[in-house]
Amino acid sequence: MQSQLTCLWKEPGAVKAYRAAVSLHGHTNHSKEKLAFIGEFAARNPILRAAMATQEREAMVKSAIKVDFVRAYWTPPLPALAAFELERDQIENVLGLASMVSLSDHDSIEAPTRLRVVPESRDVPISVEWTIPYSDTKFHMGIHNLPAGRAEAIMADFAEYTANPSEPRLRELFEMLHAMPEVLIVLNHPMWDIGGVGKQRHAYVLGDFIARLGMFVHALELGGFRSWEENRAVVNFANRWNQIVIGGGDRHGTEPSAILNLTNGGTFAEFVDEVRRQRRCHVLFMPQYAEPIVLRMLQSFVDIVREYPDYPESSRRWDERVFHPDKHGELQQLSTLWDAPPPFIQIFLASVRMLEVDAVRQTAQKVFAKPEHEMHFALDRGLEARSQWKKIYGSRSFQIPTTKSTVWRTRAGSLRRSRESADSPS
Repeated sequence: MQSQLTCLWKEPGAVKAYRAAVSLHGHTNHSKEKLAFIGEFAARNPILRAAMATQEREAMVKSAIKVDFVRAYWTPPLPALAAFELERDQIENVLGLASMVSLSDHDSIEAPTRLRVVPESRDVPISVEWTIPYSDTKFHMGIHNLPAGRAEAIMADFAEYTANPSEPRLRELFEMLHAMPEVLIVLNHPMWDIGGVGKQRHAYVLGDFIARLGMFVHALELGGFRSWEENRAVVNFANRWNQIVIGGGDRHGTEPSAILNLTNGGTFAEFVDEVRRQRRCHVLFMPQYAEPIVLRMLQSFVDIVREYPDYPESSRRWDERVFHPDKHGELQQLSTLWDAPPPFIQIFLASVRMLEVDAVRQTAQKVFAKPEHEMHFALDRGLEARSQWKKIYGSRSFQIPTTKSTVWRTRAGSLRRSRESADSPS
């Protein structure tokens, strides 16, 4: 069993020994992202709670609409083909390797299903990020490369379990998936307390989950949008349970995956065989991972709320990609429920968009950077590869990309497609 971790900016020649790179865990506009966290966060902040209460009263008076963050959701901006091309182009143009891209939206296989009718993406695996209730919390499972002929039926089984969870049924589903040698089962961002049960309780339930069902989990994910402290905890946890780690981007905006996987496989099934049967994976950290995580999250938020004028109508503005119940309880685009966003939202968005100004971005890099922080990679046979942040920012040959330099930090203009191509697949 071997998990190898490499920073591209430290070892740019590491890719030469490999045939291809694999991007896992990218999201498209078919992914429904919940907004319940807004209400939960506001409930813990007295000032924000009071402000939200005021807005809720105004919404009720003006439109008879009750604010409902539990049912409301948003979708990422990128259509399936644009998301596929973004990941493919980073691998082929930056690394010079063949590409494999597995997009996995929340509880939906719509994106890969549509991509398989497009010649350039016909080999894309059918994958999904399946939300599983377990005990008093939830986990996200990356299920990659479902058999095309059974994918819809399997998704129906997933939905049935999610609606009526039981451990015996969950074991049956994992046994079914594990019996398919070309299917890859990944526990995504395992240290993230998705259910909000608290760090200690989450750690206990996670251990219980791995103890009972870990024999069906092929790898634990290191997340491209998770901090190094959290990813290091995943590495340590994996070592304790004799598991290997794998890279996943968890991309929602227009920055391509910050963590990839190197492979000598010629197909996705051969990559799966390396992970499952050979028990080895070479995880590659891309240069954008070295940027401060707070700054990257803010930039991803800017990507999400940016206007995309060349996209099809009803998907260009951010409030056309957010859905909320109307006064009858029917989910509608937020843009249809108001004439314009409230002033406080417009002011907030304008302030965040200042990150697009180079001087502001450079200042933010200094503010959020942690020069004293060192990235320790626990490699095979107890070795460590150390990369100090001050060296990363100062002298590496791969500079952190900006909106003006490369496809990373992609502006809307870099993603422009004709309306015809944007419509199919979307």
